[in-house]
Amino acid sequence: MIYKYILKHLLFLLKPEKAHQFALSIFNFFLYLPGASSVTKLLFAPSTPNLKKKLWGLSFPNPIGLAAGFDKDGRHLKKLSRLGFGFIEIGTVTPLPQPGNPKPRLFRLPADKALINRMGFNNEGVDALVKRLKKYKSGHIIIGGNIGKNKNTPNEKAHIDYFTCFDKLFPFVDYFVVNVSSPNTPDLRALQDKEPLLFLLDGLQKKNILNPQPKPILLKIAPDLSDAQLNDILEIVHKTDIAGIIATNTTIDRQNLKTPASKINQIGNGGLSGQPLKNRSTEIIKYLKANAQDENIVIIGVGGISSPEDAIEKLNAGASLVQLYSGLVYEGPGLVSKINRFLEKDSQKKR
Repeated sequence: MIYKYILKHLLFLLKPEKAHQFALSIFNFFLYLPGASSVTKLLFAPSTPNLKKKLWGLSFPNPIGLAAGFDKDGRHLKKLSRLGFGFIEIGTVTPLPQPGNPKPRLFRLPADKALINRMGFNNEGVDALVKRLKKYKSGHIIIGGNIGKNKNTPNEKAHIDYFTCFDKLFPFVDYFVVNVSSPNTPDLRALQDKEPLLFLLDGLQKKNILNPQPKPILLKIAPDLSDAQLNDILEIVHKTDIAGIIATNTTIDRQNLKTPASKINQIGNGGLSGQPLKNRSTEIIKYLKANAQDENIVIIGVGGISSPEDAIEKLNAGASLVQLYSGLVYEGPGLVSKINRFLEKDSQKKR
């Protein structure tokens, strides 16, 4: 309530990137206050014993995760883990540091409860992330590593970037996500084509199984793929035996928005996330689940979740887990516990 009626209005006075950092600073300050640990546990981390789920040998305390992009460099793992997430995905990280695209590059569409971003994989590089993860001693939160390629790396050498990130992050994350679906790195989405994607995932999986304890590798896909392309994705996932799919990344589609077209044109290129993506990402989850050769395929659903009902919709469509991002901007950090409490009550009714 405090967020929705007070903090949100204050934060929306700031530019989106500034507001993001300021919100994290406020939460960080709060954590240092006396009794903050007990208060955060009460507010954000309700007991949800019925929501525990085991996938790939990992024990998820609940199915609600933080999507990649919110904490690219793993700077805020400790504070974000207090919000009740069952898992947190960091990145997208690239081998070398890069500043990303010029600012402004993040835009709010309040009428649509949506965001447009063209961040461009801005991050401090994999070595900086590894250094930070070495210092992070928690053990109670599952961490995913979302990996990508540097902007200046040509697609024919992209696999080297992914292999580098995979090797360096391997000891420090619990699962991997291969990001070839961001619309904000030139030609990146071409790596979703059948031949280059099969080559990339097959290479990563070969490296993976050389380890005594291989880790789950998931593929994050765009919502703008055709059914034929989705069929290719399913075939590749089956052939390479990777752990699953994250559906979906942001969209380049701008249809049926409430925000005036003049403002959309002024903003320009970028990936759209939030409520307008909800139905399409759910459609893709259903399609993947219905057409997969393996009926037990694991899908993480993301796109437009801003209420418990939205999360249940994704789970009923076939997702095993779900992730949030834009919903946190519009609904606040209490959204995580709100969904978890609802799911826990729902599971108790079904028992």
